[in-house]
Amino acid sequence: MKKLVLLILVLTTLAFDTQKEDAFGTGEYFKFRIHYGIINAGYATLEIKDATINNKKVHHAIGKGYTTGMSKFFFKVEDLYESYFDKETGTPYRYIRKIDEGGYTKNQEGIFDPSENRVLVKDYKRKTEKTIITTNNVQDIVSSFYFLRNHPSIDKLKPGEAITIDMFFDDEITKFKLKYVGRQDITTKFGTVSTMVFKPLVQTGRVFKEKESLTLWITDDDNKVPIRIKADLAVGSLKADLDEYKGLKNPFKAKK
Repeated sequence: MKKLVLLILVLTTLAFDTQKEDAFGTGEYFKFRIHYGIINAGYATLEIKDATINNKKVHHAIGKGYTTGMSKFFFKVEDLYESYFDKETGTPYRYIRKIDEGGYTKNQEGIFDPSENRVLVKDYKRKTEKTIITTNNVQDIVSSFYFLRNHPSIDKLKPGEAITIDMFFDDEITKFKLKYVGRQDITTKFGTVSTMVFKPLVQTGRVFKEKESLTLWITDDDNKVPIRIKADLAVGSLKADLDEYKGLKNPFKAKK
């Protein structure tokens, strides 16, 4: 369960668009239902608000993940991820990560200095601080979602081709590789939706069966909304479906 909550935040980095204007705006909100078979395991949400950093108006994105019902009884998850990033360039200025996953907790804040390619990481649980060197145009885990929705390359990809981005997570820069599969119409609670399909490449091992155990479906419209995520695990599979949305900048296209 905790893996999929995190994956929803990571995998939504795939949602990008070729729009000259931003594909999102203040007030946009997504809610995903996470289920294991017929069992409702929990929910994850993403929303964007306005904020101010150093007297500059910025976007404030908030991601949450939590278990419900019996899943909460067996394995409690309460995750919070926040990002403050530039409205024009998408450059991240600050991130917050507060998680509780079955008793495993973290409470961190990161302050980016884009001009120096550095990020100051404050660990409030361990009461430590450290500065980490970053790459150019690095994104945090949440800002990636919004930054890449305006990326100019997505519609140029051919099936089998991949795109790689630099993402800062867990005190290091991660190369996140995404392989484009093709287009597919899928059935959702909103009707039949035309989607773009991706296979993020992951490490094999105890959790995932193989590198391509993850599949992501994104609406093939001006919003590029992540509408379904499936994770094939060593035992069974988890799915996350878009359950609710509001505040989209562009019309949501679905065939009833």
